[in-house]
Amino acid sequence: MISAKKVQDLATKQLEEIVAIRRHLHSHPELSFMEFNTSKFVAEKLTALGIPFKDKVAGTGLVGLIEGKNPSSKIIALRADMDALPITETNDVPYRSQNEGVMHACGHDAHTSSLLGAASILNQLKGEFEGSIKLIFQPGEEKLPGGASMMIKEGVLENPKPSSVFGQHVMPFIPAGKVGFRSGIYMASTDELYLKVKGKGGHGAMPHLNIDPVLITSHLIIAMQQIVSRVANPILPSVLSFGKVIANGATNVIPDEVYIEGTFRTLDEKWRAEAHQRMLDLAHQLVESMGGKLEFEIRKGYPTLYNDEALTARAKQHAIDYLGTDNVVDLSIWMAAEDFAFFSQTAPSCFYRLGTRNEARGIISSVHTPTFDIEENALQIGTGLMAWLAICELQSRS
Repeated sequence: MISAKKVQDLATKQLEEIVAIRRHLHSHPELSFMEFNTSKFVAEKLTALGIPFKDKVAGTGLVGLIEGKNPSSKIIALRADMDALPITETNDVPYRSQNEGVMHACGHDAHTSSLLGAASILNQLKGEFEGSIKLIFQPGEEKLPGGASMMIKEGVLENPKPSSVFGQHVMPFIPAGKVGFRSGIYMASTDELYLKVKGKGGHGAMPHLNIDPVLITSHLIIAMQQIVSRVANPILPSVLSFGKVIANGATNVIPDEVYIEGTFRTLDEKWRAEAHQRMLDLAHQLVESMGGKLEFEIRKGYPTLYNDEALTARAKQHAIDYLGTDNVVDLSIWMAAEDFAFFSQTAPSCFYRLGTRNEARGIISSVHTPTFDIEENALQIGTGLMAWLAICELQSRS
């Protein structure tokens, strides 16, 4: 039986190396589905560890396999995403992004380095456990259709088929040293909305001769909010937000059209489909009633992320055994989205949070900001706990 202390000692021993890996990845970020150098780097690390892998899955993804004794007895999958965001980093650190306008502002560098660290630990212990560990290094989490969906379509959850999938994500609102879990519904679905309101432009002083798409759009944005505020079940929150509105007129020019982009998120798949139809019906009827025409595209994105209740309950207890009760916290529902949800809709899954906050050092920025960073000592937990959860689940009879 492998002890928690044994895993902890291995995680401590390799922390310096994992920090170096994370800093290399942070310095060389690559956008979604363009992770060519990242993929090559991961391949080199797996090769050095002697772990067999398949590359070019969903383009730049890799899938490794660590076989213990009786390797087909049980399979556990561990997943990390590899892509960065189109953000210009403003941190003054030695490992600052060297790719202008691209930044690991969501912690995927920490995810990839943690999985490499967990792989190293598990590879050293493979003679002491039964079953196999599938390592999923995933591209394109930040961009539709999501690398998870593509890898699943290419068979990442087959041959061998894992009984469960674990994913880990940094959380800047939880102090380093702690982790968080939530059973059941955890993260929202996400859909992208693209609208074009067409009218008839002209002089701003003669609105009676025009069909004003700016006025129509203002009514439309307000009216659509009633779908969330008056129709959606308040027990399961929904979010409808518009982040881009382009009306390219002037002080005295009414434009011909207004372009809008937004997002819709919810925690209920049945309501999600109903809300889509309600948005389409309301928008077309309102715009046409005011004399305009509408183009409206809903790009369906990631589904609701659901953490298997039995698996997550076991994982939470394993984390308590590894870190202590005080260092394992309960998570609230999170209205952000994650394409790990595709795994959670396909196999029993657990997506948990790794605390990376350090207020004393000023590491407090949220993800998707130019000042995001992590407390790197958290990588000791990031590597060790992921390995420990895999080992415990292999030993579980469930």
